[in-house]
Amino acid sequence: MGIADALSRRRTPKQVEGDAGEELALRFLLQQGLVLVERNFRCKGGEIDLVMRDGRSLVFVEVRKRAASGYGGAAASVTARKQARLIVAAQTFLQRYTMPPACRFDVIAIDGTGLEWLKNAIEA
Repeated sequence: MGIADALSRRRTPKQVEGDAGEELALRFLLQQGLVLVERNFRCKGGEIDLVMRDGRSLVFVEVRKRAASGYGGAAASVTARKQARLIVAAQTFLQRYTMPPACRFDVIAIDGTGLEWLKNAIEA
């Protein structure tokens, strides 16, 4: 690994904080009985933080973390533009299935130390 590779792997404090939020959300969802399918699915159109299985359904999870709940909090930060990008990424992810399963979009909103699980938060 060269110096350029090592430098490109450095994470900003915001990215490290986001990674910690995703890890917290993942642990929470696993405790609720969901099963991890894929983490950080990326495609040209967008990204999905967590893809989970809840019974027979796929759950596309957006994790948002904020230090405090001001300005609407973490949940309010899932804008219409972000929702559209999630839907595009989910459509790309579902192309691997000949018969796509039922699916939904959930948001894990972390404000400070509080975690809120919003099921079916986004309509596609």
